[in-house]
Amino acid sequence: MKAADIDMKNIALINDLSGFGRCSLTAAIPVVSAMGLQACPLPTAVLSAQTGFNSYFCDDYTDKIDIFTNEWQKMGVSFDGIQSGFLANPAQIKKVIDFLDIFQKDGTVYLADPVLGDSGNKMKAFSDSLLDGMKELVKRSSVCTPNLTELCLLSGYDYDAIVTFCENRDYNERIADAAYRLINSSYGRQTVIVTGIIRQKNGSAYAGNLAVNESGTFYTETPYTGKSFSGTGDLFAAVICGAMVKGMSVADAVKKAVSFLQPAIEEASAESTDRNYGICFEKYLYVLM
Repeated sequence: MKAADIDMKNIALINDLSGFGRCSLTAAIPVVSAMGLQACPLPTAVLSAQTGFNSYFCDDYTDKIDIFTNEWQKMGVSFDGIQSGFLANPAQIKKVIDFLDIFQKDGTVYLADPVLGDSGNKMKAFSDSLLDGMKELVKRSSVCTPNLTELCLLSGYDYDAIVTFCENRDYNERIADAAYRLINSSYGRQTVIVTGIIRQKNGSAYAGNLAVNESGTFYTETPYTGKSFSGTGDLFAAVICGAMVKGMSVADAVKKAVSFLQPAIEEASAESTDRNYGICFEKYLYVLM
């Protein structure tokens, strides 16, 4: 049985809900909907604004994740895709694993976005137990979308050592080696898409995404504006998950995500948008339809 007994593919979105910041569920829901899929949100917390702001209210939903899971199980629903993002603590990860035990079936696309840090720095909520739990989620995923910092944390590679090769031709090969370590430890066929790879070429900077699986690698890059914004990783992951649920190839999924995000990032950079508010992606949703 499909949710609401309608003939439309759906994705369970496990993430927090932030009133401001254009991230997490407020980013993923419109993307999934624009792609013609049903978004089924499971909030892990409700925030007045994302945590990059100086002040925010947060209502933790850790104890409510099981309630959603049990209610959806009683409804007899199933999911074509499952996407998990930021998880605040190991207890939430355990509850997501319980959710997967029930709803992850053969053919289910599970995308794990392992939020752990960025630019060589660990996030404030980082702990060794959180990392261990995230490794378990990544092992169960069909596709995971770490940035380079998160890839290094998950694979045990040294971030500083890898980025010293950012001007070398074999930079992507070194990143792919770390990605293959994740793939080799996974429980099934898996694609790792490493996001936000900053490369220097001929005096210019580029931001790229490297997809790695048993078939090989696919890389695409665009000029780097030098700025980053809240929610771009959530938006990227939502497009990838939606595209793969719809049966698109990994390469086509990455191309679609980039074509959607790049003009919005360039616009936000040109207008010096406060990074905490995120990019104005709404006007570009037509790209996904």
